[in-house]
This record gives sequence, structure tokens and C-alpha cells, in this order.
Amino acid sequence: MAGIDIKPDAQGKVRDLYDLGDHLLFVASDRISAFDYVLDSEIPYKGQVLTQLSRFWFELLEGVVDNHLVSMDTEDLPEKFQPYASYLKGRFMLVKKAEMFPVECIVRGYLAGSGLKEYQKQGTVCGIELPCGLQNSSKLPEAVFTPSTKAELGEHDENISFDQCAELVGTADAEALRTLALKVYTTAADYAASRGIIIADTKFEFGRIDGKIILADEVLTPDSSRFWPGDLYQVGTSQPSFDKQFVRDWLTANWDKESGTKPPALPAEIIEKTSEKYIQAYETITGRTFQR
Repeated sequence: MAGIDIKPDAQGKVRDLYDLGDHLLFVASDRISAFDYVLDSEIPYKGQVLTQLSRFWFELLEGVVDNHLVSMDTEDLPEKFQPYASYLKGRFMLVKKAEMFPVECIVRGYLAGSGLKEYQKQGTVCGIELPCGLQNSSKLPEAVFTPSTKAELGEHDENISFDQCAELVGTADAEALRTLALKVYTTAADYAASRGIIIADTKFEFGRIDGKIILADEVLTPDSSRFWPGDLYQVGTSQPSFDKQFVRDWLTANWDKESGTKPPALPAEIIEKTSEKYIQAYETITGRTFQR
């Protein structure tokens, strides 16, 4: 299997991180996670899609917020990574080190997922009161900022209130994060709408470099966002989406999540369909042909 024989300094569900001193090397693998498991099956081209789509958004949002991206050019890889340049091309980011905030900055523009479940029980999303009469996939009157904790690998993030966020990072920074997250989401959502895509919700990570808040990690990808095709949007039902929906649906039908067993290997058809969805998301949003 293609990859790197250098042990990462840190590893997430999808990304491997290498500490280069004053910079970090982010490498997006083709791993896929579902229901808090990293699956044995990999999705071809997924790492490249996540990385190249993040670069697209970083560039589009430069007038809104600074980011940590330094280079995606293989010529800028440190010498010990040069033997892996062909594998790394398109799936790595050389980034500035930032002091990361210990919260996930989630913005919701539509009612879906855990937000829908909470609303159906008590009329709120992460404690924020919403109007009566909203349905599955309803557009919210205005986008809402609903932060969460950052869980360790294999554990669940937990939604927190704005006040709890302020306790973690300080009131001034919490207000700055909320303002910036909503502005980034609104800018991206307006652009995506022009490409026929609804961004229902998304997750941002912010850090600080030289006293300035910057956008970091992956940005507005199918792993961190719900992308819905605008031409198929229909209030009152769940929407088709450009993400790992095929994987989740297949696992739900073919694996008992409560059994304590590992998820089974994905069939070739599900792997292929999921790969196609990720590539379709990239091409639809960017208007560019994905280079395999």
C-alpha cells in the first residue's frame, strides 16, 4: 500500500501530522471513519480531494480570514520526505504552527443531524431557541454558532453552550470566534449556492499566530461539512449529500453497531461510489476537473 514509512508525530482519523520545528506537515490519507471507527477499507483519492478542496477554500476566503497554509508544492517538502513525493502530491499541506483553540467551531445553517434531534425534543439547537414549526432540513432563520469540545481519538465531541466556550477560551476570544466562524460560513455558503450546493453545516478550527486568529486544519470538505445538491433540496426529509452517506447507510444495514465488533470491510461498489461522491463534490464546488 502506498504511504510513508516515517512515523507521524500525531495521527487523527484521517490525517497524519509531522512536526518540522517551525512548521507542520499535514498528510491526508485515504482512511475513512464512520460511527467513531476508522474503517479497514480506504477510499481512493479521498486524501487528495480533502486537501485540494481545503486549498481552494483557503484561497477563496483570503479576504475574510488568514490561514496557516504555506505550500502544497512537492519542491518545498523536507529532504526526508522527497522519496515519497509522488504519494504526497496533492494530499499534503506544509503549514505554519498555530496555537490552536480547544473548541470546534460549528456553524449550522439548516436543521439536520444532532441539531434536528435536539430541536424535535425541546425546540432548541445546542441550547439556542428556534422558532416553532421547523422540519427536517429546514433552513434556519439565520446561521447559528454551536461550538463543541475536541474529543480524543475514538471519543465523541460534545456540544457546548456559548458560555461554556467562553469559559474555555475567554469571552473576548469566544466572541471573536463566533463572529469569524459565521462570516466564513456565510461567505462560503453564498459561493457554494452559486455552484448549486447547499452547505447545511460545517466545522471550523481556528488558531492564533502572532496574536492573530487564523483558519486552520481542513476547511469546508465533505468530511467536515454537509453538502447538499441544491436542485434536489426538499424540506421535510433527509437530503442526499456529497460525503460518506453510502458508507454509513451500508454499515447501518450490514453491521450491528452495538455488537462491540469492528465494522466489516466495505464492498468494492460502496468504495467506488463514495470515491465518486468526494470527487463530484470537488468538481461541483470548484468548477475544476479533479486530477487523478
